[in-house]
Amino acid sequence: MSKTEAYEVLVLGSGASGKSIAWAMAKAGKRTAVVERKLIGGACPNVACLPSKNVIHTAKVASLFERHQEFGIRTGPITIDMEGVYRRKRKMVDDLIKLHLDLYRSSGAELILGEGRFIEPSTLQVALNEGGERVLAGERVFLDLGTHATIPGIPGLNEAKPLTHVEALDLERLPEHLIVLGGGYVSLELAQALRRLGSRVTLIAREPQLASHEDADVGESILELFRDEGIEVLLSTEVMSIKGVSSEGVYLEVQTERGTRMIEGSDILAALGRTPNTREIGLDRAGIDVKESGHIRVNERLETTAPNVWAMGECAGSPYFTHVAWDDFRIVYANLKGGNRNTRDRLIPFCLFIDPPLARVGLNETQARASNIAYRVASMPMAAVLRTRTLSEPRGFMKALIDAHSDRILGFTAFGPEAGELMGTVQVAMLAGQRYSLLRDAVFTHPTMTEGFNFLFGDMPSA
Repeated sequence: MSKTEAYEVLVLGSGASGKSIAWAMAKAGKRTAVVERKLIGGACPNVACLPSKNVIHTAKVASLFERHQEFGIRTGPITIDMEGVYRRKRKMVDDLIKLHLDLYRSSGAELILGEGRFIEPSTLQVALNEGGERVLAGERVFLDLGTHATIPGIPGLNEAKPLTHVEALDLERLPEHLIVLGGGYVSLELAQALRRLGSRVTLIAREPQLASHEDADVGESILELFRDEGIEVLLSTEVMSIKGVSSEGVYLEVQTERGTRMIEGSDILAALGRTPNTREIGLDRAGIDVKESGHIRVNERLETTAPNVWAMGECAGSPYFTHVAWDDFRIVYANLKGGNRNTRDRLIPFCLFIDPPLARVGLNETQARASNIAYRVASMPMAAVLRTRTLSEPRGFMKALIDAHSDRILGFTAFGPEAGELMGTVQVAMLAGQRYSLLRDAVFTHPTMTEGFNFLFGDMPSA
């Protein structure tokens, strides 16, 4: 076995939290090593958040071309060059990788590409991608292992070699008929994008509504949008078996509320959840407990069951968002410097980047009712915001939940243009403990989307 090399800081995984803690500790003068299997910078800049939004924006541009007459523009028929779509995405990813490598160099953190496994507490054996191995020991160890797409045991699914989001974002061809399995974030974003780029799309979800964690009015609005765009949506539908191979032709037997039917397509995209990357890497040898779900057991300070070992991001069971993983880093780093931060009571926002986008922060009605929280609702259609008329994008709505016994904002949901920016404004008010009247009475620029808050809260009586 190779001689053990000693580091003050050892990081396994280079996602948002892993790379951030490595750069910060290295800049602070700590001898730091980062072990990463493949994706420099983690999944977000390579195969997830940023590449998907790149392709989604191309699909948005394509949809605007399709509507050219509505805007008084004359043009001939358009065609989609999927190789060009891929090249644009690939250039962005390559530029981001270069940026990350520059940050590693400037910070002084050592990036080691290879497969790391624990052989004893705080010690990794690394099979290097270029051949050979190294053994590394860290005084402090940080885990940012991430997750991968779950392929459940549906008969024939694994043999069908389905696309996951990783392969879907690398397509240089247009699937003739894409069958999307799942009704969550990945499936909704990519189903719409591939439809707008020209694929026929069928989406199959086991749940009775799309975006099943959201209120029924949200799910119904997304369903209406998808059907308007020509996406076939099958809800409350179970896939019984699959034959064939994705890209060559697939045949699905499904059970719907109306009975059994067969669906034929060219490709399958499996977007059926995520599985933590915690198996077969020797966590037990390091004294690191793992939950039945596969997530590493951590406390509210993100400390594992092993001394001087922390876990961050998706592998620690944190909400599956890059901005949450980065906040995990901030919590851990602040505590290392003598702070006392934890993961309790974080106000976590999210955006679903369909078009128009969906954004929410705080409680929705479903959650408030489940927790027996009394609330009032302020809501209005997006068409009432004059900015949407200038954009010819009137679809959607916004609504806010106000505490029944005070004027405190409990939550906000927006489905429409610039929903994420609207949500951010409400989030700041919530973080500051401000009443909804702050937004009602503010003077916002006309015509902007935030101007809509004046009208959303205009008729809300004070508690």
